[in-house]
Amino acid sequence: MAKTKTKVVWMCNDCGTTQARWAGSCNACKAWNTLVEMADTVSSERFESKSTKAATPRRVLDVEANDGQRSYSGWGEFDRLMGGGLVSGSLTLIGGDPGIGKSTMLLQLSDMLAKKGFTVLYVCGEESAEQTSMRARRIGATSEKLFLLSETLFSNIRVQVEKLRPDVLIIDSVQIVYKGEIPSAPGSVTQVKEVALECMHLSKGRGITTFLVGHVTKSGEIAGPRVLEHLVDTALYFEGDRQHGYRLLRSIKNRFGPTDDVAIFQMCEEGLKEVQNPSAVFLEQRSQGAPGTVVIPTIEGSRAILIEVQALVAPSSYATSSRRCTGLDQNRLALLLAVLEKRMGYKLHALDVFVSVAGGMKITEPAIDLGILLAIASSFCDQLIHPETVVIGEVGLSGEVRSVPRIETRIKEAIHMGFTNCLLPSKCLKGLPKEITSKIKLQGIDVVEEAIQILLP
Repeated sequence: MAKTKTKVVWMCNDCGTTQARWAGSCNACKAWNTLVEMADTVSSERFESKSTKAATPRRVLDVEANDGQRSYSGWGEFDRLMGGGLVSGSLTLIGGDPGIGKSTMLLQLSDMLAKKGFTVLYVCGEESAEQTSMRARRIGATSEKLFLLSETLFSNIRVQVEKLRPDVLIIDSVQIVYKGEIPSAPGSVTQVKEVALECMHLSKGRGITTFLVGHVTKSGEIAGPRVLEHLVDTALYFEGDRQHGYRLLRSIKNRFGPTDDVAIFQMCEEGLKEVQNPSAVFLEQRSQGAPGTVVIPTIEGSRAILIEVQALVAPSSYATSSRRCTGLDQNRLALLLAVLEKRMGYKLHALDVFVSVAGGMKITEPAIDLGILLAIASSFCDQLIHPETVVIGEVGLSGEVRSVPRIETRIKEAIHMGFTNCLLPSKCLKGLPKEITSKIKLQGIDVVEEAIQILLP
């Protein structure tokens, strides 16, 4: 065995930078109270999987450019999210809340790849092979080329990888796997960083498509150093409300495909099923006879999705009124309420305001501002907005309605779902083709007052 020596260093939980002394903030990322004491191990054989070939510099034009060797899993939504299939030798990180469906999805993906002839090794470190086998049988993942390994010591996992030589390696989870020569506990910053580095060298050196499952913190971020997300090629996050059964797999980082795209699944007894038409799913239970609801075309990655925003304005029973929202930014809601009070004279300071995105989605783009504002105004005035109307637009502090990108994609999705009227910024009307303007009534507006006068006379 290689000789090792141990010394104490201070490591930042956010960026993974180490320094010799403790300080209030990290020297690299300037984050406060993120330094933790770690035992740093320096070894002459740090990385167990080394490349036998030394790289040499080449001119950029001499390097043959290709999209990589991709393998299709047969799961259409997942393949689209990954950029058209799985790339050989790629390293993917999947995070999400406990019990949201990470292990279930990877078991289904493993079975699909195994049925296509790939050898898959599923490392189930958090539970026994018998427990994982019970779940696999329940969802029908019984391929002969799917192997289970219940192990947490990385050196033992590497030995089995050398013997089996799989095409796909899944480690569930990276926080439970540890290296024996590092004295810190499994899940610590040092262990997570070193295990991720070993997995990266193993994946790139042998062309193994590797998936890492990562735990999340209370704030919803991947536990461990931020360097973990920098190491991987693709970072995917599971989102969604468990009560609705819909799961959103969002691409935060992707070196081989689109970034900030989403794939939508529905959790069933047999596992996850892909949703081909998410707009129809989110609008199927829409209440068309109640005020306070507005349909908004939003962009998620490469596709447009119609969502329903619901608002409720009610008298407050306490001295301080409440402002609550689900699936939206709390600060953005406060801004829109201030615009309504200033521009329209609505007395909302003594009223409770509740806003929610139906279906459990989380929307961050500003193009939904006008729809949220109109939903609140509809509930305040107790007037119904026409159910066949969609609303698009960003709202500024002075009440102006700003243009939004990819307006044609949004309108086409609204036409596809049968909507006949669209309220949008006036600047977005320029350059729209006739095949769009002839199928839907478009009404351009410049300020918030115009939108309220049109929809809530």
